[in-house]
Amino acid sequence: MALTNRPRTVSGYGTAAGTGALAALLLVGVCGSPMYAGWVQDHTDPNGAGGWFLRLLAWPAWKLHSDDPHQGVLANDLRAILLVILAVAFLYLLPTSQAARVQSSASQFFSGWAAYVLAAGFAALLSALLGPDGSLYAAFQATGTGVTYGFFAGWIVGTASLGGRA
Repeated sequence: MALTNRPRTVSGYGTAAGTGALAALLLVGVCGSPMYAGWVQDHTDPNGAGGWFLRLLAWPAWKLHSDDPHQGVLANDLRAILLVILAVAFLYLLPTSQAARVQSSASQFFSGWAAYVLAAGFAALLSALLGPDGSLYAAFQATGTGVTYGFFAGWIVGTASLGGRA
C-alpha cells in the first residue's frame, strides 16, 4: 500500500522541486564562491548591464574563512546558507503545477522563479537581523537587495524546474 499519491512513472527525470533545488545550490555554490566574486570585481564594468548582472549573481557570497576573529564562518556565510535552505523549502512548498487549472511548463517555471525570489528576500532579511549589528532598517534594505537578486537570478532556477515532473 502506497502512502503517497505520486504517479508511478519510470523516467530519468527528477521532480521539478528537486531540479530547481540543485540549480539553486549550484548557483549559490559557483556564483557565490570567492573565486567568482573576485573575478567579477576585477573584470566587469559596474556601469554596464552585463557587469551589473554578473556582480549581482555574486550577491550570496560565501567564504571559507572569517576576516573578523569575533565572527565565525557561519556568521559570514549565513545569507548563502539560508538562501539554499529556503529555496529548497519554497520549491517544495509552492507546487503550483499540481494546483494549477492547466498544468503546464509555464506554471513550473513561474513556481521555481517565485520560490527563489521569496527565498532570496527572506534569506537577506533573516541574515541581516541575525547577523552582527542587526537592525530593522538594515534588514529592510538588505531585503530589497535580496529580492532584486532573486528576481534577476530566479529565472535560472525556474528554467531548471522545467526539467522535472510535477
